[in-house]
Parts: sequence; C-alpha cells; structure tokens
Amino acid sequence: MERPNSGEEGEGDSPNETRISLETAAAEADDSVPYIGQRFLTHEAAYELYSGFAKQCGFSIRRHRTEGKDGVGKGLTRRYFVCHRAGNTPAKPFDDGAKQQRNRKSSRCGCQAYLRIGRDAGAGGLEWRVTGFSNHHNHELLRQDEVRFLPAYRVISDSDRDRILVFAKSGISVQQMMRIMELEKCVQPGTLPFTEKDVRNLIQSFRRFEHQEESVDLLQMCRNVKEKDPNFRYDFTKDANNCLENIAWSYASSIQSYEVFGDAVVFDTTHRLISIDMALGIWIGMNNHGMPCFFSCALLREENLQSFTWALQVFLNFMNRKAPQTILTDQNKYLKEAVQKELPNTKHAFSIGLLASRFPSWFSAVLGGHYNDWEVEFYRLYNMESTMDFDLGWSDMVSCYGLHGNRHIASLFASRNLWASPYLRGHFLAGLTALPGVSKIKDFIQRLLSTQICLSRFIEQVAIVVDYKDQAGEQQIAQQSLENTILKTAAPVEGHAAAVFTPYAFCKLQDELVGAAHYAYFHLEGNAYLVRHHTTTDGGCNVTWNQKEELISCSCQMFESSGILCRHALRLLTTLNYFQIPDHYVPVRWRRTQAQPSKSLISAPHYGRSYERVKELQSMVAVLVSEASQSEERMDLATQEVSVLLSRIKQQPVVANVSGDSVRRLW
Repeated sequence: MERPNSGEEGEGDSPNETRISLETAAAEADDSVPYIGQRFLTHEAAYELYSGFAKQCGFSIRRHRTEGKDGVGKGLTRRYFVCHRAGNTPAKPFDDGAKQQRNRKSSRCGCQAYLRIGRDAGAGGLEWRVTGFSNHHNHELLRQDEVRFLPAYRVISDSDRDRILVFAKSGISVQQMMRIMELEKCVQPGTLPFTEKDVRNLIQSFRRFEHQEESVDLLQMCRNVKEKDPNFRYDFTKDANNCLENIAWSYASSIQSYEVFGDAVVFDTTHRLISIDMALGIWIGMNNHGMPCFFSCALLREENLQSFTWALQVFLNFMNRKAPQTILTDQNKYLKEAVQKELPNTKHAFSIGLLASRFPSWFSAVLGGHYNDWEVEFYRLYNMESTMDFDLGWSDMVSCYGLHGNRHIASLFASRNLWASPYLRGHFLAGLTALPGVSKIKDFIQRLLSTQICLSRFIEQVAIVVDYKDQAGEQQIAQQSLENTILKTAAPVEGHAAAVFTPYAFCKLQDELVGAAHYAYFHLEGNAYLVRHHTTTDGGCNVTWNQKEELISCSCQMFESSGILCRHALRLLTTLNYFQIPDHYVPVRWRRTQAQPSKSLISAPHYGRSYERVKELQSMVAVLVSEASQSEERMDLATQEVSVLLSRIKQQPVVANVSGDSVRRLW
C-alpha cells in the first residue's frame, strides 16, 4: 500500500485531521473498507464505496465540500464526504415582520467522521486517491433494522414510482399501496426501501389540480345534499387564498343514531383522500346490534392542533353539544391535546385497532419469524384483567423477544393506561376495543374509502354506504331472531334477556349466564359477597348488592365497560331468585327498540308463586325453539301453532296475583 507523504496529508482543513492508515494486509484485501491510499477511477465510485461502508456501520454520508488547486478555474482536486450528523445547524433568525418559522430539531451534532479524496497527480490526474479517513463518531451508530430508515437509503425506484402513480389515480390508500408492493416483492411487512411518508411526499408531487376548483366541488356536493335533506349538516373553513381548508358533514340519520349510540366513539384520522390530498377523519360508533354506525366525516388540509380542534368543535355542534363518554383515537399528540381541550369530561383512549395496524411495520423486521408468536402473546396480555399481571407479563414478553431498547415497545408501555384493557376497565367502550368490533369497523372504513374513486359524488356515496350498512344490520337482526336465539339454560332471566336485548347483546349476556353456573358465592358481611370459580380457593370478585334500590356492582367492572352484566353479578341475582334483569341493567343502547323496549317473554307480575311451573314452561320453550330451528318446515309449523296458542292464551282472563311480593323476584 502506498503511504502518503506528510505534505499531501497536511493539505486541506478536514473536520478532524485525525487520519487512520489501515496497514495490515487483511485491511488492504478488503476493498469495502476505506483506507488511505485506496484508488478510484471517479469520485462517484469513492462515494458509492463510502456510502456502502457507512450503511454497514450504521450511519449515512453526504457530500461536504470541494476544493480546486491553486485557486479557482484549475479544476476539482479534492473532495470531502462526511457523516450525516457532521456540523451544526444554526437556529433560524427571528423576524417580527416575517412569517413565523419552525426551528426543527436537527440531527447534526458535530460528528468528525469523514473521508477525503484527491486527484493523483502521478496517474495523470485521472485517478482519485483516499488522502484522509476518520471513522470516529461522537454519537451512537444505528442497528441494521434502523439504518435503512435514514433518508439516504430510502429510495423509490422508477418502476415503483410508476406503480404508486397508478395506485394513486385508482384511489387506493397509502397503507394498501405498501401492502400490495410488499406482496408483489415477496418481502416482510415494513421492509420496503421506502416508508409511507416517502410515498405521501411522492404523491404530493403528482398532484395536478387547482385547490379552488376542488373546494367548489366539495362545497357544491354539500349544498346539493342540503337541498334534498334540510336536516343534513355541514361546516367548512377557507384559508387566506380562499381555498378550502377543512370541511365536515353529518347526515340526519347519523345524528339520530348518535343520540342513542354516541356514548363511545372512534375518531379515525389515519386515512387520506389521495385525489385531493386531505386527511379523512371518520366518526364511528357501535349500534345495539354490534354493527358500526356512522356519525360524521371531516376532511382536513393539515393534521395539526388547529385542524383537530376545529373538527372536534364542529362534531359537537352537529351532535347538539352532546359529548361522548369515551373517545378512541390514533396515537397522535395534536389530537390528544385537542381532545383534552375540547372534551375535558370525556375519557380519551387509543384504539387498539389503529395501533395494531402499525405493528407489522414496527416489529416484523425486528422479530422476523417470531412476529406471529409475539402478536399472540401481545393480545393475551391485552385481554388480561389485572394491571399487575399485565405489567409482569409485559416485562417477561420484552425479555423473551429481546425488545429491550425498542422505542415502539417503550412507547406502548408508557401509554398502556390509554389502550390496554386492564387499564380501561370501568370506562364504557361499547365493544369498540374487542377484536370482533375492531374488525367490523375496519371493514366499514374500507368500504367508505372505496368511494373516493369517484370524488365528484363522494359525500352522496358515503350516505349510500351508511344506508346499506343500516339495512344489512336490520336483515341480520331478523335472521338471528329466527335462527340463532337458542336458550341454553332453564333460568327465567335468560328468557327475559332474549326478549329485551338485541341478539348481539343477548349473546354476550348469555355467555356470562352460562358461565355463572360454574361460580360459587360467599356472603361476607352486610351487602358484600365474594364470587369465584368453583375450582379455585382464592381470588374472585367482590360483588356488592343493595337490596332496597336493587343495585349491584362487581369489582370486575364489566357492566361499566360494556353495559352487560357479568357472570359474577348474574350468579348472585339468580341465587336471590331474580327472574328478570332489573330495568337499570338493561341499557337503552342494547335494547331491541330504543323508544319503547319490547315487553318480556314472561311477565313478572303473573309468576304467582309457581316457580317450578315457570321453570318447566321455560324448558319447554327452549326445546321448542331448538327443534323448530332445524328446518324451514319445522319453523313454519311451530310459528303457525304457537300463533294459535298465543291467541288462545290472550283470550284467557288475567287474575292479578300480587301479594306484596316484588314484581321482579319471588321469595
């Protein structure tokens, strides 16, 4: 290896004149590692080698400065490449009269690592030679799963650019684009050489429309709908250039639904309408049949505090200033601040569905083949009942999968009180955090997003999707009522629940009622009881019963979270000879009809004292329904005969038999 003379090495003022000469034969043999005296035909070849070396080490490089020999005009003779964190960025000067600028935090920290090359005069000035090299960094180097996210290594090829352009014109969301290209390239989720942000920036450069023209189209759509439906509501803002900045709307049917089902809502702001480059915020809830119900939409030009605050204010105005008990959102600092400001009395939580959608990009590359096992373990922890068990299990999970120091894992744990089930107990969620509910909402939103293909009718198309979902829900209810309402116990409470609850809510309560049979109860003192599984000798749930006011509460807080009584409370109620669920434990939002809930299958005042006969009749009805549901012919026969029997029963005189007993219980 040729050693440079002192004069050659002394020329120039590199960031740090520290030089490393790799003098071993092994180092010279490895041309992927820069060393003093290494030769290149072009300075671009030197850059490519240093860039490859940097990527392997965990940093990226940039071109720093060039120098000519003996002044200007003598040609380029020396070139510097430096670490991407070299130098320091001065703060932008503040000018009262100028537009306010943000002083973004810079990654530069004065790193001294560099590579210097110069023209070799001995080779006729046609070759470049390494004359200075330092690999000393004053910062931590990135791991291989992190370094690929540096801007220098995030590259969108020409073929990928063309593919993204086609996707954008088709109205496909960025998340869908990423997933399609991952499948096409047969790579793991999150391992493409570019990120969602890069795709969004690229799409921004594809835009070929005037904002003002699009603003007129959207506003005109709202005006058209308003003419057809006076109860349709919309609001908007414009910027200083008279271009549409934000717009939101809601339908009359959505506002009516919110009156009953607006206790818990999801505000999903993770999607965009690519064709107009606006963030799409969708307000969704869960109706009494466990189906997603649409409340409102908002299109926002910017995703900042001001825009989110406006969206929340307008939504409250649409809904007559009625705030939800719970709101579920994405993990967004601006949205979190806006909720705290505009909904101070509403519980704010993160939607597990929105969080989990990012897991592949966060953890797939890190965990590799262990990703699926980790996901199973994550959801096991998510569904735990105890916060202590969750914390201990989380620690074991981090150790098991080697996730110490992972920033996403650290962020999830730090915010666990906003998304983990054990920490959200006692706050009403209406099934929005349960996995089936999350899946239904995801499907509903995807159907809404498909409407952006035809922007000219977007608002009307959303209304069609909403109406379709409502009709589908009604059809599902009718089918479930005929085919799936099968009583599994002989308890009169079950028959009463089947009559007043929707099939969706009844199935939830029925699961608890069946499970209650496996629990034992112990009277502690006064109104306090302990209920636990018959196979355990410790633990259990504390149940409090107020006989005078017919109030029951359980330490598991299932009713507070879902509006459905838990197995512990049901175990105690059935033991206390309750044949009906007290009215205040049949929430309006879970009833078959909200205005006037259906009457019971068995009316409590007519029980008299013949408890055994009631149980016998209940068993016969259960067998009848079970047998009749086996075929259409049986169902027709049963319906016909029961109609005749019911008509005969209604003709019989009713003799009141109430002698001071409670209308809901038989002592």
